[in-house]
Amino acid sequence: MLSRKYRLTKNKDFARVAQQGEFYRGHYFNLKWIENNLDCSRFGIVVSLKVDKKAVARNKIKRRLRAMIRENLGQIVSGYDFLILTKNNIKLLSYAEIKIELFRVLKNKGLIK
Repeated sequence: MLSRKYRLTKNKDFARVAQQGEFYRGHYFNLKWIENNLDCSRFGIVVSLKVDKKAVARNKIKRRLRAMIRENLGQIVSGYDFLILTKNNIKLLSYAEIKIELFRVLKNKGLIK
């Protein structure tokens, strides 16, 4: 589980990132990020019903993404709010493939130390 300190929890935080954040459109997920004035980065993950109708499958994707983030918090630049919006074809990928894609995007955008 990702500690509460590192999670977006309020609707206004999600809305701020969604409306004002920089945007990356990928094959498996969209990523939005915006600076926050905190000493840590926070993450929000959205897996809609379009990805899978079953809550079990949606929760599995969220758990995988949270685990990847938790394991690599030290590498991710501090002071940002991130919003990960998953797409339908992410459920076809393995844990390793999702991790490679996520960190490739973060590295290309300069969000990894």
